[in-house]
Amino acid sequence: MNKLSAFFRDLTLRPQGVTIVIAAFLPIIAIVAMGPAVPAMIAHFANDPQARAKVPAMIGAPGLTMAVLAPFAGLLVDRFGRRRLLLLCTGLYGVFGAAPLFLDNLDHIYASRLLLGVSEAGILTIVNTLIGDYWDDHGRRNWLFLQGLLGPFLAGFVALLVGSATKLQWNGVFYVYLVAFPIWAAMLVWLFEPARRDPDNQAAQSTPASPSVFPWLALIQIGGVTFFASLLYYVFIINGALVFAEVGVTDSARYAELIFVPQLFILAGAFLFRLLVGQGHRVLIGTFLLLLGGGLAGMGLAHTAGTMALALIVQQTAAGMTVPSLISWAQSKFGFAHRGLGMGVWTASFFLAQSQSPRLVHTLDVQTGSMQGAFLLAGMAGLGGAAVAYGLALVRRPVT
Repeated sequence: MNKLSAFFRDLTLRPQGVTIVIAAFLPIIAIVAMGPAVPAMIAHFANDPQARAKVPAMIGAPGLTMAVLAPFAGLLVDRFGRRRLLLLCTGLYGVFGAAPLFLDNLDHIYASRLLLGVSEAGILTIVNTLIGDYWDDHGRRNWLFLQGLLGPFLAGFVALLVGSATKLQWNGVFYVYLVAFPIWAAMLVWLFEPARRDPDNQAAQSTPASPSVFPWLALIQIGGVTFFASLLYYVFIINGALVFAEVGVTDSARYAELIFVPQLFILAGAFLFRLLVGQGHRVLIGTFLLLLGGGLAGMGLAHTAGTMALALIVQQTAAGMTVPSLISWAQSKFGFAHRGLGMGVWTASFFLAQSQSPRLVHTLDVQTGSMQGAFLLAGMAGLGGAAVAYGLALVRRPVT
């Protein structure tokens, strides 16, 4: 009977789920959309001697703001509610995101990107909070699984739009941010402020929902594990072309050809998440760290481009599992009263690691003398994390 009621509840909340899944992709656009536009922007600002440094910094600026402000966004969500703040943040996202269409100064554009990060901190924190509010554990798994499936397709579609828009004008990429306004309209129609209750599942029942019980331990766990996993998650995303160059792949077209099929295995990772989520969060975390570490170490040990592409398949499978596994785990740690703060800490940790991952890899590169050496050490760290997660899973497994 409980499963039947949960099924009908998922059906009635389908418009909310679709809206949240699409809205969760808005912060990702800040990175995905900008990549193809970098050469055009550098060329447009050729008179600025710092353009080659300023344009990449502009791309990462929203992530820096998110890392700083997301916990505060979580506190505001818990204090003032979800829906109104999400509507405000989404509207500001459209305004700040499209602002460079009317700007012709790199410093001004950088400032608009910092403000964009303020709105993104609120959006990502609130949509992940609402997934925990609207659905029980089973429903969360389904919507996080769908989010993992749609991500690669939405990223590809955005990249296609950006390529066409950039050909029309140097700042045409910023038209993409106008998508926030129809999403805002969908939020206005379908999203509602959730009742102050906790889902009827064991994880939520074991988490105090009283505002007087502050979840310090859960916050530390979420922050630490998410930061560690995100450091490894971004190793290939940021340095992939550099590590392939060490096995002779220096042509960008050849590189794109080699990584095309492995990148499809992100979808396999989403399916693996859905298959294993019932085994517990420690098993999920251990599995994606095992695959992530194994894939990175494999690329570090590869001697040919083909072998490196095979290792990339393992790494990309892990990439498809990482984000939904971490979000699902974080949502299970907090009751309604502190869920906004919990997801704010998750968002801050994830994007702080995004900004620090290049520094880590550069340090390892210098110490080992090669990018492959850096990948090998990062992979070994992932394998060590997997061993810890599996060990905790065995310790906590009930004796039968």
